[in-house]
Amino acid sequence: MTGPPAGDGPLDWLGAALADLERADLSRSLRHHTSGAEPWIDLETPEGLRRLLHLCSNGYLGLATHPEVVAAAVEAAQRLGTGSGSARLVTGGQTPHRELEETLADWKGTDDALLFSSGYLANLGVVTALAGRGDVVVSDELNHASIVDACRLARAEVRVYRHGDADHAAALLADAPDGARRLLVTDGVFSMDGDVAPLPALCDVAERHGAAVIVDDAHGSGVLGPEGRGTAAALGCEDRIHAVVATLSKALGSVGGYVAGSADLTAWLRNRARPFVFDTALPPPAVAAARAAITVVRREPERRERALRLARDLADGLRAAGHAVAAPDACIVPVVVGSNRAALDGMARLLEHDVLAVAIRPPSVAPGSARLRATVMATHTDDDIDRAVGAFRDALATADAS
Repeated sequence: MTGPPAGDGPLDWLGAALADLERADLSRSLRHHTSGAEPWIDLETPEGLRRLLHLCSNGYLGLATHPEVVAAAVEAAQRLGTGSGSARLVTGGQTPHRELEETLADWKGTDDALLFSSGYLANLGVVTALAGRGDVVVSDELNHASIVDACRLARAEVRVYRHGDADHAAALLADAPDGARRLLVTDGVFSMDGDVAPLPALCDVAERHGAAVIVDDAHGSGVLGPEGRGTAAALGCEDRIHAVVATLSKALGSVGGYVAGSADLTAWLRNRARPFVFDTALPPPAVAAARAAITVVRREPERRERALRLARDLADGLRAAGHAVAAPDACIVPVVVGSNRAALDGMARLLEHDVLAVAIRPPSVAPGSARLRATVMATHTDDDIDRAVGAFRDALATADAS
């Protein structure tokens, strides 16, 4: 019997690879805090807990700790337990799963909706169920990693168009092979830049070339449009989107994902979307929490109005301090600093001001475009935003002087 030489095991390369990441300022480590998803958190550090202004949460409406949402989760846990037991197609489906799907469909104005264990899996499920070998998927170059992976797993021909460029998308669809299924896939709100896709123009393109439109609205759902229905609703093209993918883990403050669309689409996904067919159903507390959160979203438009206003205030303050920051379309405010080291140094200087905004580096963004990505919550105060502006001003001024 033979094996690797002594000291040359099959994973011995990991040490050198990790050292390469460290030298490139690309190494990551986990942070842990003892708080809920609140505007201020207690972060664990070697010196003990530190109280920090939290500008990293995607819980834009502050619903993860909302009393009604928490109470719904607690009631479901007490009544149904903490896990579903198996996949929905076996015995894992419970009444709350179907109730949430009906609520989602009513909210989104679609025939039906189907739950997945995460938004990531929802993207994998819908793209791979609708496209395969011989088909064509046209995808924005800045789409989320889950869409990129979904396109690869579909084994279709993937054509990537320039960010937000509907004309380029049209050119890529124009010569798709006869008989090929065609998909056009885009984020609604792009997670790293916070800008909105030109959905009406993309729908025009898709309709001319017979393509189905799939929109991942993880960062727009709950925040944009009437009743928080999302980016397509805000842009007046809901009825032109064939599949809306979104998550329960951001504005809705829970966990999981879903696809909303026609009855035929959801029936097909129940039969052919592998991340649904072979995955254990969401736990009842998460399902109940998400359903309660939708009730709050629809009842309290002032939450999303406040979150959007605070994002604009943060961006306005940063621009006034001399930073090139675009007016935000949603709740994401990125400050591009360039190099990986500059982003890490900027994050460290913000921490000196008791502000946590994470350094975003490749592969999340393109090389040379590392940034400090700030997100706001409806539960931040005006004073919190003023403090954040001052911290960014001082931290980045120190960087410019060094």
